[in-house]
Amino acid sequence: MYATMLMKRLTLRVQQRYEIVFATAFTLSFLLLHTVIVHAQGNLMIYPKRVVFDGSKRTQDLGLANTGADTATYQVSFVQVRMKEDGSFENIEQPDSGQSFASANLRIFPRTVTIAPKESQAVKLQAINTGSLPPGEYRSHVYFRAVPAPLPAGETPMRPKDTSNLEVKLVPVFGVTIPVIIRVGADSTLVVISDMDLDFKDPKQPQVMFALNRSGNMSAYGDLTIDYISPSGQRTRAAAVKGVAVYTPLLKRKVRIDLDNTAKLNYHQGRLEVSYETASGKPATLAKQEMFLR
Repeated sequence: MYATMLMKRLTLRVQQRYEIVFATAFTLSFLLLHTVIVHAQGNLMIYPKRVVFDGSKRTQDLGLANTGADTATYQVSFVQVRMKEDGSFENIEQPDSGQSFASANLRIFPRTVTIAPKESQAVKLQAINTGSLPPGEYRSHVYFRAVPAPLPAGETPMRPKDTSNLEVKLVPVFGVTIPVIIRVGADSTLVVISDMDLDFKDPKQPQVMFALNRSGNMSAYGDLTIDYISPSGQRTRAAAVKGVAVYTPLLKRKVRIDLDNTAKLNYHQGRLEVSYETASGKPATLAKQEMFLR
């Protein structure tokens, strides 16, 4: 299982936090530092990278693998997330209009996971009480928060010499989140690609820009491919991005992708074709758009 998981490229939402230790009061708080998209965080790998309950299953397993040299412990919880137009995320407490959280209808076990080096463990997700849910999509994110290692034997916590001054110690704490989605009823989602353009600000790295416009009752998720088609009709793959989502209630996601600059393609003639296709099961085209180059 561990070897198989290492071969899969994962796209996970990552949170890096700093634990702020106030030495005089001996209290602990957390400050969210930033959020980025990467393949894996630290020594933790997770598969699958997203979970969807659509009525065919009530339970699903998440496989966790510790690729590091030390035993790692993670606390497991749910967080609520908003997607912004640029594809970035921010944590929220209340759902936006048109957004519904899934956490009230999910169970997860265990809530604390300790994994030895080069070992793996499964975490079980269960959808509950979904029979009375109105049609639509419900989404929350499972958050795996790394628990800092204890102090080595004999080492004592920092204590300020002058208790009248506040001393702060920053300890990095990392975590990974993945979306968990419950879908009820028929999917009416449609996607249209618009606003295609090229950016030549960096002559060495041309970029294509466009918008994914989502309508309907559920999120869109798929893989993007950009093909360059020469004036003679020869097709060359210019870029590809896997696992691109437009989560409810977001209606438009702006996308910017680097184009292949090594194949000596002439992006001033011919045309570009952008395809957005489902990422699992039998491939199906969600949206397609062409742009003539000049």
